[in-house]
Amino acid sequence: MTEGKIRVIYVEPGMYARDTEIDTDLRDLQNAVMGQIEVFYPFDEPVCIVCNEEGKINGMPLNRAVFGDDGKITDVIAGPFFICGAGEEDFISLTDEQADKYLEMFRRPERIQFFGGNTVVTLYDPVREQSYER
Repeated sequence: MTEGKIRVIYVEPGMYARDTEIDTDLRDLQNAVMGQIEVFYPFDEPVCIVCNEEGKINGMPLNRAVFGDDGKITDVIAGPFFICGAGEEDFISLTDEQADKYLEMFRRPERIQFFGGNTVVTLYDPVREQSYER
């Protein structure tokens, strides 16, 4: 691991998630989510989602749904976000096992729509859709 960097899973709307490193300076963390950071702890292990605090309010594109253990949607994240380890006082790198798990969990882009009070999440392949647009 490069000094001053942590291993994360980075997730952008309409893109495949990727395993990468980011700098841990506050400005770099904010740049990664395109604004003020908000930390979300939806998982039972010491990892967190770091997202844009005002992503939904500012109309950022919906990115991924987060599901609870019961399979129901607990939240929808707007804008880019990353998943990292949660240390006692700071963000830390994901382990190999955590990186594999969350890369698989958030790998494919999602189309999120609302119908009659229900949230519908559909996985899609942006590369395949680009080929259909030609």
